[in-house]
Amino acid sequence: MLITNGTVITLGAQNAIIPSGAVLIRSDKIAAVGDTRELAAQHPDEEILDAHGKLVMPGNICAHTHFYGAFARGMALPPGPPPKSFPEILEKLWWRIDRALTLEDSQYSALVCLVDAIRHGTTTLIDHHASPNAIEGSLDAIANAVQQSGLRACLCYEVTDRNGEEGARAGIRENVRFIKASERSDKSNVAATFGLHASFTVSDKTLERCLTELDGMNTGFHVHVAEDRADEDDAIQSYGMRVGDRLNARGILGEKTIAAHCVHVDVQEIDLFKRTHTKVSHQPRSNMNNAVGVANVLGMMRYGVTVGLGNDGFSNNMFSEMKTAYLLHKSHQHDPRVMGADQVLKMAFANNAKICANFWNAPLGVIAPGAYADIILLDYLPFTDMTAGNFPWHVVFGIDGSNVTHTICGGQLLMRDRELLTLDEEAITAKAHELSRDVWKRVRDL
Repeated sequence: MLITNGTVITLGAQNAIIPSGAVLIRSDKIAAVGDTRELAAQHPDEEILDAHGKLVMPGNICAHTHFYGAFARGMALPPGPPPKSFPEILEKLWWRIDRALTLEDSQYSALVCLVDAIRHGTTTLIDHHASPNAIEGSLDAIANAVQQSGLRACLCYEVTDRNGEEGARAGIRENVRFIKASERSDKSNVAATFGLHASFTVSDKTLERCLTELDGMNTGFHVHVAEDRADEDDAIQSYGMRVGDRLNARGILGEKTIAAHCVHVDVQEIDLFKRTHTKVSHQPRSNMNNAVGVANVLGMMRYGVTVGLGNDGFSNNMFSEMKTAYLLHKSHQHDPRVMGADQVLKMAFANNAKICANFWNAPLGVIAPGAYADIILLDYLPFTDMTAGNFPWHVVFGIDGSNVTHTICGGQLLMRDRELLTLDEEAITAKAHELSRDVWKRVRDL
């Protein structure tokens, strides 16, 4: 396929804007990038996708999400006073809805998220799953949804002790089984890592079992870290050390590990992330919604920690997450100079691509030869000059996921002119609506 007549935004280390640009796709990779006339002349027999002046840019990446939470949209909490803290939010909402999920629920909650991702140009997602009463095969159910969609995803199951020892063992088995299956699979768009919930719900005994089972596998962990102060308080009271110190001492931190949130970490923990090359993901909309605080993202990035951008289960319009990150830190620090749009895009593309390098063997987040052909086209006609230098500010103040008209992942066209090609949105929505009613009933009965 040859995409022609687009305004190509390459991003990458040397961002370039190519007017009347073209991108040649061969199999699942980008083969060439350049001027439309030149590439069209060199490849006269290629199938043409005429961009008609649209922006052509890399697909968005989400470094931390929860497909399983989709059915919580609009659901009433149990009777009584509303939750006043993050632990109460977990107990009254998330730890009820995950227990109510069946395998079919998990698959359809993933499918509605994947529809949303395609529509808003998010082509790669790193998911963290929980369904305590339907653990075995849950990652296969989600992987099947991902395969149907054509998107790219890394999956794991949340190991926790909150559902008893057998629940923890079942979570470990599901991670190990799926990691091994993924290593043998030829489905390059689905990857695997090892999921842990958080320090305050995982004992040393369970961490030791996870490490034993992970021995010899080429992967790390995906774990929530200090999302709320309660996580740090528990680690100090129970283990005499902070969360980052505990996870490092137990061998959890490392180059292939993702530490989600990290809102309440201190300078020593940040130093541990840097020294162990642990990756961090930032979820500003979720942190604001749960009132847990604001992570020291700029401090971590200045110190050399790779901080990416996720959504924690919010909508898969990652342009909305970028705008929120841009505004939140300015407001929090009472300083309009902090968190420039260029730093936001660094998180969303360059740093997210570094995180994804642990799971896929070709570059993401860039339009360049050899990179995966994960590309989106957007209707956006700037009424001011747009350059490689000021493009991040066009993203923050102008571009949105609603501008996306075409979504391509691994060279496969998933949406053309806003029409989904791989998923039947109407049928998925109808089935999800039916299933969600039963989930809500089970939640009320818990």
